[in-house]
Amino acid sequence: MSSEKMMVSGDVTMETVPALFAQGLQHLSSKDLVVDLSQTQAVDSAAVSMLLAWQRAAQNGQRALQIVDISKNLLSLAKLYGVEEMLPKQSA
Repeated sequence: MSSEKMMVSGDVTMETVPALFAQGLQHLSSKDLVVDLSQTQAVDSAAVSMLLAWQRAAQNGQRALQIVDISKNLLSLAKLYGVEEMLPKQSA
């Protein structure tokens, strides 16, 4: 099964998540997805929601979703909301 890589950069906030979310869903509709977050800057709770929604979409479509380079800020938010364990597994 082929996999596609999606580079996410800049702010991942309520303002930017709708477009990013749609882009991720488009990739997941036909391929497994590797999301690289190494270039992200500001994040808010919308970023956590987006990752969880992508995870649900991947599971529903029987696709694999892998996250690379989750920032400490994003992990802190996920931990704060008690959903850190639900995030797609980060590759080493």
